[in-house]
Formats: sequence, structure tokens, C-alpha cells
Amino acid sequence: MAKYLLIAAADQDSSWSAYDIPSFFKHLLERVDWRRDLHFQTKTTIDTLDYSGSGWNAGSKLVMACCGDSIRRLGTELPAGLKLPDSVKSVKMVDHGILGFQLNAFKNYRKAKDEIELITQYLKDQDLTDFPLFVFADDVDFVSRNYSNFLWVTFTRSNPSHDIYGVDSFVENKHWGCNGSLIIDARIKPHHAPVLEVDQKTKERVDQRFSKKGSLGYLKL
Repeated sequence: MAKYLLIAAADQDSSWSAYDIPSFFKHLLERVDWRRDLHFQTKTTIDTLDYSGSGWNAGSKLVMACCGDSIRRLGTELPAGLKLPDSVKSVKMVDHGILGFQLNAFKNYRKAKDEIELITQYLKDQDLTDFPLFVFADDVDFVSRNYSNFLWVTFTRSNPSHDIYGVDSFVENKHWGCNGSLIIDARIKPHHAPVLEVDQKTKERVDQRFSKKGSLGYLKL
């Protein structure tokens, strides 16, 4: 299910660790330059169980690789006075430098590009340099609740070659980049499997059996 590889050099900064995900994202987002640090692998093989791609075992991958000194200070508060089209229902801060946007569910996946290009036109004229990453989702409350939700939605529900956009994007000698914030459209696509919901009664029975007084309570998991 891994389609994204995020690489950051230590750069004499001891405040972060790859095992501390929030600190890793802070280090990366302070340094990454979307004009040069994105490296796509398109029309490649992906996991059979990954339904985000364009076909059976067919999709794309993306490497983000950065190094050097910090180039920005990440935003710590939700920007005031954002001007956005009606298609954006709400905006929440996921973490420093990361904003989540709630959009309508897909009606036509092929028209997503036109929808997002309209939003980028609004964003282009606003100073959001301290928020280098935007995530578009069906449920921004869920995405912003914790890092596990953010990681799951953002990096499993998107196909990099199809679902990544950027504010003031460009193509230069077959290299894609953007001068503004990176956008990952992580909404559930029409071809995705439905969300797996936990049956509450089954969960309660399992929890009871693995409790200290349950029949399987002796097992140490």
C-alpha cells in the first residue's frame, strides 16, 4: 500500500526523528521545495489490494526528498479570512503547516481537475506560504482528529499521478512542480471500495473475550 516515500536529511537538526511522525513532518515541511523535490513514478505497479490506482495493479508512486536549511516557518493557526469557492465546505488545521479542506463527494472523477483548478485560482492570490501542504477530503473532522487518520486518508486514498495538484503549478522539461502549496486530493473516488465500518456488536464481543475475565484474557497481544 506504500505509494509515497518521504526522505529528509538530518541537516544538523536533532529535534526530529523518523519514529516521531509529527516532528518528521515538521522537519520536512520546513525544508521541502515543491519546485524541485517531487519525483514521480507513473504507470507503475502498485499493490493488488490498493484500489486508488487506474487499474488492476496499475498506479503511480511519488518520492519527496529534501535537504538543507529551513526555507519557511510553518503556520500554527488557521488563516483568517480565507476566500474560497462554494465547493469548499470547511477548512481545518491538521497540524502546523497542514490544512485540511472538506469538499463535496465526487460526482464525476474526470471533472476533478476543473474543480481543483478553480480552487487553486482562489488560493493563488492569498499568502499561504506557511502552509505548504493541503489535503482535500470528504471528512475533514476525521482527517484532523489525529495523525493516524491524516496518514491513512492522505496516503492511501490518493494516486499521486492523478490526485496531486499544486498552487501555481508548472511543467519544465518533463518535471512537474508548483510554486505554491502542494494539494493532495484524498477524497474517496467513485472506483474505491466503500469504507469498512466496524460492527459495534462484534467489537463488543471481541473486547469482552480478550478482557481479563474473558475466555481469551490469558493471551498477551
